[in-house]
Amino acid sequence: MNVTTAASGQTDRRAATIVMACLGVFVAYLPITTVAVSLPAIQRALHTSTAQLSWVQDAFVLPMAAFILTAGLFGDVHGRKKVFQAGLFFCAAGATVALCAHNVQTLWAGQALAGLGSAALLPTTLALISHAVPDFRERGKFIGMWAMALLAALAVGPVVAGVILDHYSWRWIYLLSIPLPLVAMAVAAPLLTDSRAPHGRKLDWPGQITAAVAVTALVYGVIEGGAESFTTPKVIAALTLGVAALVAFVVAEKRSTSPMLDLAVFRSAAFTATALIALITFLGLIGFFFVLSLYFGMVQQLGTLEAGARLLLVPAAAIVSGAPAGRMMHRVSARVMITAGLLLVAGSLLALTNIDADTSYGSIAWRLIVLGLGLGLVTTPMTATAVAAVPHHLAGMASAANNAFRQVGGALGPAVLGALLSTRAVHSLPGHLADAGVTGTQAHTVVATAKTGGLGAVAGMNLGSTAGQVYGALGDSLLDGLRLCFVVAAVLVLIAAVCAVTLLRRPRQTRVGAAEAVDTARRHDRSPEPSAEKAGAGSPLG
Repeated sequence: MNVTTAASGQTDRRAATIVMACLGVFVAYLPITTVAVSLPAIQRALHTSTAQLSWVQDAFVLPMAAFILTAGLFGDVHGRKKVFQAGLFFCAAGATVALCAHNVQTLWAGQALAGLGSAALLPTTLALISHAVPDFRERGKFIGMWAMALLAALAVGPVVAGVILDHYSWRWIYLLSIPLPLVAMAVAAPLLTDSRAPHGRKLDWPGQITAAVAVTALVYGVIEGGAESFTTPKVIAALTLGVAALVAFVVAEKRSTSPMLDLAVFRSAAFTATALIALITFLGLIGFFFVLSLYFGMVQQLGTLEAGARLLLVPAAAIVSGAPAGRMMHRVSARVMITAGLLLVAGSLLALTNIDADTSYGSIAWRLIVLGLGLGLVTTPMTATAVAAVPHHLAGMASAANNAFRQVGGALGPAVLGALLSTRAVHSLPGHLADAGVTGTQAHTVVATAKTGGLGAVAGMNLGSTAGQVYGALGDSLLDGLRLCFVVAAVLVLIAAVCAVTLLRRPRQTRVGAAEAVDTARRHDRSPEPSAEKAGAGSPLG
């Protein structure tokens, strides 16, 4: 009876841990599409330039990328439950600040706080699942649930924003992100099982500082370079600092006795592949949401709810295809699923290049559904492979690193594609104005306004009787920029597919890489868990 009761209690604890992990990743990702679909409303209300608008999303994603490894390490050292709770608190605090924002700078501050919270949640949620389910074959099913919670957050965001913005101010899109994490904190306190790394890891301040500087400087340089010029002194200084900090990070991690990111994990071909795929895919995906929201708002002049309903198709379709992906990993290799998914995503992005201002809902819908189906095939096996490709005791580090690459890509996405969109649109605007019959002083004023204040600033001009012609030219210019962004995003996804085909083709390499990572861990810690080698030696690649 006691044995049965203990087993039942352990099962209940595991179930509670998995539920809270899924809720945590839902809270972490909810602001991404909620804010993305609200960008046109935010731009109109706060009178922001395109570069400032890019920073609304990057202020959230950048702290995620810069501090996610540190959060994973804090969880390993001090307990993942504590870091999980702290992440929920910062998400609620950031949403509160953003809700009260009356200028773009305050909004950035709120987004940054929420981003710090999400940085704490992402590695700890996966590490909690890895601890609760040490068998990687069984774990794939639960990581699939985690991935579905992530996609569910992306799906709910546009609906929430659309309903709110049709009746209230944009700031109320943050309302759900306040009580949800607070309730989760209260529920997790008695139910969540704590865990930490058993190998005496310690904080790696040189690694953290250099990583944060590298990510911040590189993203800042890309955003400002796209908004102004990549030859300006501040952009050159930022990019140079970013590269130097990245080199310093690698040196610091090689010399550290307890590295924040053990570079030995990259000896696993499977882990390296998933890191590159995460970086490239999310660069295209988050950037795609950014530019597509501008298309719906500024080109098709749709309301937020209508735009949200269209964006909803991507994560909804991803849930449909991603739900069985975790179960399929025992029968279909991760290489096949990831490659097939990436090819579907690339094909749909290329199909989007022929849309225009009058493209119907149905014509856009099938493209977005195909993109979502491909994304669902990528998310679960990519995450499960990254965690299973390293020894069990490095699961927290692996999940943090995979999420860090994902968020670096997510931070660069709006920056890179936003810069391409603005540059291409402003470059083609004079020609479209001339075609529309707008010339002379007025054309010069419109172009100058677009260059200094962003494309959205043109809408605030007093255009008189030529307003329709100018808006038509502006829409055509935006379409030129959008088409370029879709092509670039498709090329990036195809590069990710090449990584999947090349690096995931030999499961034996994954096992060797995992064994080498174990040897490295032994050199740092002479008393590893007896089960660590066994848990890390398996591979989900089939």
